[in-house]
Amino acid sequence: MKDIEDMKDIQLLVNSFYTEVRKDKDLGPIFEAFIKNWEDHLKKMYRFWQTILLNEKTYNGSPFPPHVKLPIKRQDFDIWIQLFEKTINQHFKGEKAEEAKNKARQIAQVFSIKLQYIKEQ
Repeated sequence: MKDIEDMKDIQLLVNSFYTEVRKDKDLGPIFEAFIKNWEDHLKKMYRFWQTILLNEKTYNGSPFPPHVKLPIKRQDFDIWIQLFEKTINQHFKGEKAEEAKNKARQIAQVFSIKLQYIKEQ
């Protein structure tokens, strides 16, 4: 296995991950209900992870606001992380792979806290 090195690797990561998400009994229905154009969503996710992992500034925007509309709970983030880490571990090994897992955990934690705060208002 190799590390995440280029856009081809990012595409493999994103495509494999969202294949798992769409099959998941809990996350699949949520994503299917809210993502109207999967091709556009995947392209956006390529740019997002390319910016984070490869330091190539191709993503601009704010990833949090679209998630406010989703009916997601803390346990959904746990599933998301499990699937993301499983995907990484199936395809990659190395410094960038570990960085991807760490970044995903951080994102999930921040999103979960923000969403909980919004719901309590």
